Amino acid sequence: MTAPTIGSLRVNGATLHYEVRGHGPLLLLIPGGTGGAASFDGFADDLAAAYTVATYDPRGMSRSTLDDPEAGQSVAEHADDAVRMLDLLSPREPARVFGVSSGAITALHLLATHPERVERVVAHEPPAVMVLPDAADHRAFLARVQETFRTQGLMPALAAFAAGLKGDGDTTDPEPEPKAADIELPPQAAARAEQTMADLPYFVGRIVPAFMSYTPDLNRLEALSDRLVLAGGQDSVGELAYRPAALVAERLGLELLHFPGGHVGSTTHPAPFGEVLREAFRV
Repeated sequence: MTAPTIGSLRVNGATLHYEVRGHGPLLLLIPGGTGGAASFDGFADDLAAAYTVATYDPRGMSRSTLDDPEAGQSVAEHADDAVRMLDLLSPREPARVFGVSSGAITALHLLATHPERVERVVAHEPPAVMVLPDAADHRAFLARVQETFRTQGLMPALAAFAAGLKGDGDTTDPEPEPKAADIELPPQAAARAEQTMADLPYFVGRIVPAFMSYTPDLNRLEALSDRLVLAGGQDSVGELAYRPAALVAERLGLELLHFPGGHVGSTTHPAPFGEVLREAFRV
């Protein structure tokens, strides 16, 4: 693996850690969940053969620190961070942008509000559940997760959150959380487990409610649909995070692109995932 060039960028209320590899047109990778820049290590080098690949830790995650650790979060501010990254690394040319999960929501807002900065966006399973016909149920689900987090703590809240993502409509009786020994990840991903655990309270307490209550501007995205690819995982068809991508793709008349694996296929299937992503940007 090639060592990336590492930098930091001051933005409104935070300092972002970012990493750059390769040469060519800019490809910005926006992580979701608690992944951070390192979540793309499995295929960033391969993409760097054709692109200048930039990855970063979203504000408040891992090495990207908040001036106020208790600050609330918003999709708009996270998208503005992405704009600042583009202004720094590709000031004269629009860039290609890939986002996964909450990072895909950031990418959608970036496209809708700053289309002049974006050549093409690939959004993998943005959990924008407010576009779904049963949005009221998911609003109640998010409220339950936050109340569980407030009254019982992190692990019960995570169990409730995982139950709500199953896709079978059962959001009331969380299943026992999986044991670490039951989950097989590539060595690089396993090495990130400690940082992931450290970021989980911030993710559950501030990213989940802010991002999953966000409603994308579908009319605006329809006008820009020639620059948008919506995607889902081959193994997550029907699950909650998959459904918004499928619905929005249908609404905009787009074919839904499928990546290997499920919601975290970029981590569990890095090499084939990266190849599908490369092809998506060749179109």
